[in-house]
Amino acid sequence: MAASLFLARRSLRLPFPRIVRTSKWCGVPALGVHTTAGRMNTNQQDFEKSQNDLKILKKDPGNDIKLKLYALFKQATQGSCNTPKPGMLDFVNKAKWDAWNSLGSLSKDEARKSYVELVNNLVSSEAPLKDSASLSTREQYDTLQVVSEDNITKIFLNRPEKKNAITLQMYEEIGLALDEAAKDDSVITVLTGYGDYFCSGNDLNNFTSIPPEGKEKMARDSAVILQAFVRKFIDFPKPLIAVINGPAVGISVTILGLFDLVYATDRATFHTPFSQLGQSPEGCSSYTFPRIMGLSKAVEVLLFNKLLTAHEACKLGLVTEVFTDGTFQKEVWERLRAFGELPKNSLAFSKQLIRETEKEKLHAVNVQECERLRERWLSEECMNAIIRFFQKKAKL
Repeated sequence: MAASLFLARRSLRLPFPRIVRTSKWCGVPALGVHTTAGRMNTNQQDFEKSQNDLKILKKDPGNDIKLKLYALFKQATQGSCNTPKPGMLDFVNKAKWDAWNSLGSLSKDEARKSYVELVNNLVSSEAPLKDSASLSTREQYDTLQVVSEDNITKIFLNRPEKKNAITLQMYEEIGLALDEAAKDDSVITVLTGYGDYFCSGNDLNNFTSIPPEGKEKMARDSAVILQAFVRKFIDFPKPLIAVINGPAVGISVTILGLFDLVYATDRATFHTPFSQLGQSPEGCSSYTFPRIMGLSKAVEVLLFNKLLTAHEACKLGLVTEVFTDGTFQKEVWERLRAFGELPKNSLAFSKQLIRETEKEKLHAVNVQECERLRERWLSEECMNAIIRFFQKKAKL
C-alpha cells in the first residue's frame, strides 16, 4: 500500500484452519519406518518429530507456510505430484495441488529435509516465548509480542492472521515499545513479525468511518500519527535491526532506511505502490531511498511501484543480507545473540556519530512528507485511485 494511515490492504484469506493442531491438516497418516540405513532412519525420525512439533505451534504460520508444508509433506511421502488437477472453482484443493506440483522432481529425501528445516524454523521463531530465567515478556501489548532476552529487545508484530496489517492501536503500541526499548538495559532492538508476512501495510479498518468533523480532520489526524510514528525511528538511540520474515508492504518498507541493519528471508518481497493509489512516499523514504539505492532505482520503486525481491533489495542496499528461508530464523538469531554480547555504550555512541548529522534533515523530510500526504488524502485524484484499486480487487 502507499504508506498512508488513510488506506490499508486487505489480506488474502484461504479457508485453511486458523492454527495447526492435528496431523490430519498436514496430511500426516500413521507412518512406519521403512529404512535400512542408519542415516535414513535418523532422517525419518526427524521427519516424524517435526510432524509432532507442528501440532504444538502457538502461532498460526500463515497460509503460504501451510501450503509449503503440505507440499513438502506430500513430496516426502508420495513423491512428485501424481493426482489430477482440481477444477478452477475448487480453490482450496487447487491451491494445495499447485503447491505440491511446483516442487517438480524434488527427491523425497530433499523434501523431507526441507520439511524438517521449515518446521525447525517455525519452532525457533517461537523460542523466545518459552519460559527462561533470562527472559522477560511484556504483557501490556495487544498487537505486539515484546520480549527481552540475551540483551536484545525483540518486538514481534503479532497479527499473523491479518498478515500483521497495522492498526491505529498497533501504531501506538510500536511507538511505546520503542520508547521502552530505548530506556531498558538491552544492547540492540529488533523488529520482526509472526507468520508468513513481515507486514502487509495498514489495516483497512483504521478508517472505516469518517468522523463528524469530516475527512479534513481524518487526514490531519492521520498525518500527526504518521509523523510521530516515524519520529520514533529517527530518534531511536540504539542499534535497530529489522528481521524481515516475509513480504513487506508500504510503511513497513519505507521505514527500513531508518534501520541500522536489515536481514531478510529469501522469500521476502518489498513493495511501495504509492502512485497507483494517488499518494506519495513517507517514512523519510523520499530522502533515504535515493541515498541508499541511487536516484533512478529509487524513482522506479517509489514512483513506478516496482516490487523488489529480497535479493534485488539486497543488491540495491536496502537489505543488508539475505538468508535461505529454511534456516533464516536459526542463522539470524544466532548472529543477533552475538551482537547482544557487544559493549552497549560503545554501540550507542558509535550509532550517534554515524546518524547524528542526518537527524535534522530526516525530521524535516518527515514533516514535509506527512504534509504532502495530508494534501494527497484529500485530493480527488487520490480518492479516485483508491476507488479503482478496490474495484479491481473486488473483481479478482
